[in-house]
Amino acid sequence: MLSPDDLDENYLQSAKYLHLSGITPALSESCKETVDEAIKLAKKHKKTIIFDPNIRLKLWSEEKARQVLMEIAGQVDIVLPGIEEGKLLTGSSDPEEIAEVFLNQGAKVVVVKLGSEGAYFATESEKAHVSGFQVDEVVDTAGAGDGFAAGFISGLLRGWGYAKAVKFGNRIGAYALSVEGDMEGYPFWGQVNPNQSQKKFLVRKCVR
Repeated sequence: MLSPDDLDENYLQSAKYLHLSGITPALSESCKETVDEAIKLAKKHKKTIIFDPNIRLKLWSEEKARQVLMEIAGQVDIVLPGIEEGKLLTGSSDPEEIAEVFLNQGAKVVVVKLGSEGAYFATESEKAHVSGFQVDEVVDTAGAGDGFAAGFISGLLRGWGYAKAVKFGNRIGAYALSVEGDMEGYPFWGQVNPNQSQKKFLVRKCVR
């Protein structure tokens, strides 16, 4: 039932980033209209727009998902596809080629999530593979992508460079693998030290 009338322009104007999920436009036509309007407002106020395709084929067809999500991706600043999502949207399974497609559409930054292998990111002037973290016991993969986004965006909010923010995204995504649930494994800020070098990720359950 979400509609453009639910948007608070003043609130959006106070934000540094607008983070969008590809699930929202799949839910209803009014939800898609809300996403479109949010993009317009963010551009009006010169806000950076981040987009995670979050493809859920139970919600719509592959053809419709590709059409709508590529349209949205062509209007945003940062795109965060998983490798399988990138393949569905671009037809390529190569991270560099996937990133190039989105950069050619106008994105300033593309981060292709590669699961246990980490992530690949690209801008016009910088390209790099950022290694992931080893998890001793994978309990549930749900929430890993959202954990990556949370870590990556929190890095950007702190003024980090893309490589460091992507590395932190990999780390937070790894936390999500250690417990069941979408967000139950995410750490508090006090539990993570981005300046500490770690060769191996230690599984920790977050006690609330």
